[in-house]
Amino acid sequence: MTTVHVAVGVILRGDQVFICKRPDDKHQGGKWEFPGGKVDAGETVTQALIRELNEEVGIDVLQSSPLTVIRHDYGDKQVMLDVHTVTDFASEPSGVEGQEGKWVLVSELKDDDFPVANREITALLKRAYC
Repeated sequence: MTTVHVAVGVILRGDQVFICKRPDDKHQGGKWEFPGGKVDAGETVTQALIRELNEEVGIDVLQSSPLTVIRHDYGDKQVMLDVHTVTDFASEPSGVEGQEGKWVLVSELKDDDFPVANREITALLKRAYC
């Protein structure tokens, strides 16, 4: 089984983070997630992050830094999440592709609302911001 390499953006503003709801027809549909997408062949993680966050939530990433790398096997799909914090960006994020998006306090993130692979991210954020 191949592993899907994903660039994930944790978009932060103060003690808030921007999250999006996965479309119901996608893997882990209906769950909240940190926006991002697949890293294409020949693309660096940073390039993928900039491209995906522009396509998905309409922001221009001005500054990001690596947070963690998470590998998870869902049984039907394996993912490697290359997670970066995004602390400086242009434009206001929104669900450009029609998905629901919102700012939430880091302290209000609930693990059950996210795919299992994202729970390490919520734990890291809570340790840093709560």
